[in-house]
Parts: sequence; C-alpha cells; structure tokens
Amino acid sequence: MSYLINSPLGKNSGYVSTYQPDLLFPIARCDQRENIGIKDKLPFYGVDVWNAYELSWLNAKGKPVVAMAQFQLPCSSSNIIESKSFKLYLNSFNNTKFASLEEVQEIIKKDLSEAAGTEVAVVVSLLHHSSDKIQQNFDGICLDDLDITCETYQVDANLLSVENDIVSETVYSDLLKSNCLITSQPDWGSLQITYTGKKIQHEGLLKYIVSFRNHNEFHEHCVERIFVDIMQYCKPITLTVHAKYVRRGGLDINPIRSTEMMLLDQSLRLCRQ
Repeated sequence: MSYLINSPLGKNSGYVSTYQPDLLFPIARCDQRENIGIKDKLPFYGVDVWNAYELSWLNAKGKPVVAMAQFQLPCSSSNIIESKSFKLYLNSFNNTKFASLEEVQEIIKKDLSEAAGTEVAVVVSLLHHSSDKIQQNFDGICLDDLDITCETYQVDANLLSVENDIVSETVYSDLLKSNCLITSQPDWGSLQITYTGKKIQHEGLLKYIVSFRNHNEFHEHCVERIFVDIMQYCKPITLTVHAKYVRRGGLDINPIRSTEMMLLDQSLRLCRQ
C-alpha cells in the first residue's frame, strides 16, 4: 500500500476552508481488483454513489449557502477518491465565494472528473430543496432475524452455498461491517442482494456477510468482493449487490455492482443514513 503514503488518511490534517482542488487524492481501482481476480474486462456494471450532507460556501455577498450534493462515479473509472481527502476538499469551499450554485456544481464536476479519470455526475441542491426519501430498511427479505451462530470474522466465501430450487429474490442485512483499509476504523453498512438462480442458502449468506466484520478494505472493493464471491460460489443467472454505508464526516458511499445495466432510485436514504 505504498501508493497511499501521501494520502491524508491516518494523519493529522489542517483545516483548509478556501477552495483547494489538489486536496483530492485519487486511488487506482486496479490494485485492489487484482486481489479478487479482476484484471481486464469488468464482470459487472455499476456506480459508486456518494452523498454529501455538509457542503457550504459563501455567495457573492459573503452570505453562507448550505447545500447537499450527490456524486456518481462509474465503476469503470480508473480511480476512486480517498474519502478523507474528499471531505477536506469539500471543506475548502466553506469560506470561498462563488457566484452561484451552478458554478459550484460545475467546479466540483470538473475536479472530480479529473481525479477519477472519467466524467462524474454531480448534482448540488439547496438543503431545503432536497428530494431525499427516508426509508426504514432496504426492500426484501431480512436475513438478520435468522438464529445463527457466528464464529468467523474474516472473509470466508466457503460459507456460501446453494439449494436446488431456482428463485428470484431480494434479501438484505444491516449487519455488514468492515474496517477502513488504512485506519482500521469501522465502516457500518446495509447490504441488499437481488438475484435469480439457485437459491442461496440464507444462513450461510448471513454468516458470510458477518465474516467481513474484521476485514480491512474500502467500501467499493468490499462490494466488488461480495459480487465476485457470490458469482463464483453460487453462480446466479443475474446478480445485483447494493450497499449503503453510514456516513462519516458528512459523506456516505453507496456502491452498486450488477450483471445488468440498471438504474436504481438514488434519492432513497435508509434511516441509519
């Protein structure tokens, strides 16, 4: 992980409150993908959806503007953006004057697209114009009520198995927890899995989800690992894996990976977000 030596993660960082685009720290996706056997063509479609709840700047008269924003990074982008650097970058808008919301949106889009290596979709909205819809939980069958014994807290794909019935179903769990690759701080999330194929054995699937509990990896790569493991061990005909992580520092990350080219409602927030 020598490429992260210049990352702000795990280091004391000064508070920068005037616009500074070079705070963004891109990280190549390819290194972590090689660990799960992805080298060339991606086996999925998808996007990383980031929601920002602590975005503010000054208007031309020096009056603060408070907003929210959503950023969508295609999974085909060369890089992800290291999350702490993203927070520091957004903080740099706090004491900077901009003529309009549209100017802020275009500046962020330009900076993120350059860092990610592809065009990033950006929507900035004033706080009182937010269209977010809060939902208690993901839709689907909740796995968390299953009475299971858990003993494995490092990723073990051998916990996955299938039954003979062919089904189309959606299941979810709020028990997903992993740790930051650098700081080992906890990342809490909810996971929804939609698939068609041989029925995935629910108890084993829940144990597999729990096995991420002490695993150190970025959000995006955890979801890709889950997708690859389920495809390899369960061989579904179609598969979509969608995680919604709890926000830290005003940002949440919501990766989606799917065998299908699809659009999901990204105005949905779970209650824990």
